[in-house]
Amino acid sequence: MKTFEYDRLKAVLYARRWAFSRNPQYYSFDGLGGDCTNFISQCVFAGAGVMNYTPVFGWYFRTPSDRTASWTGVQFFYNFLTKNEGEGPFAEEVRPRDLKIGDVIQLGRATGDFYHTLLVTGFRFGFPLVAAHSYDAFDRPLLSYSFEQARYLHILGVRKDAPQE
Repeated sequence: MKTFEYDRLKAVLYARRWAFSRNPQYYSFDGLGGDCTNFISQCVFAGAGVMNYTPVFGWYFRTPSDRTASWTGVQFFYNFLTKNEGEGPFAEEVRPRDLKIGDVIQLGRATGDFYHTLLVTGFRFGFPLVAAHSYDAFDRPLLSYSFEQARYLHILGVRKDAPQE
C-alpha cells in the first residue's frame, strides 16, 4: 500500500460541476435525510480516485443498497476519514486556518450531534467558501450558515495498492 497526494483541484472541479444538479451515476438522497454527505463523498472520491471496499467500515458506493454508511452518513464519514488505515482518503481534524481547498467541514449542534457536510472550494478574506447539497451551494461563505459548532477535516492523502514492479 502506497500513499499518494489527494487531488484537491479535481475535488473542487467536481463540486463546481455537480453543486446545482445530480450526477446520474449516483443516487440522490435528497428525500431520504439529505444528500450532503453523499455529494461530498463524490467530491472526495473525484480527488482520491479510490474507494475502500471493506464491508461495514469502508467507504464506497455501488448502488443505493450496496454502499457503506460512511458514504452518506455525517458521523460515519468522519469516522472513516479520521480512522482509515486502509485504502482511500484519510484525514485529521485541524484548526480552520489549516484548511485547504478540497478539505471537509462538518456542522453540528451544541449537543455534539453533527448534521451537515461541506467541501471547501476556496477562501474569501481568509474565511472558507464551501459547496454543498441538500441546500445546494458552490462558493457559499461558511459564515452564512447558522451552526453551533464545526469540525474541520484536512485530507492528508490517499492510500492505494501500488502495482507490483
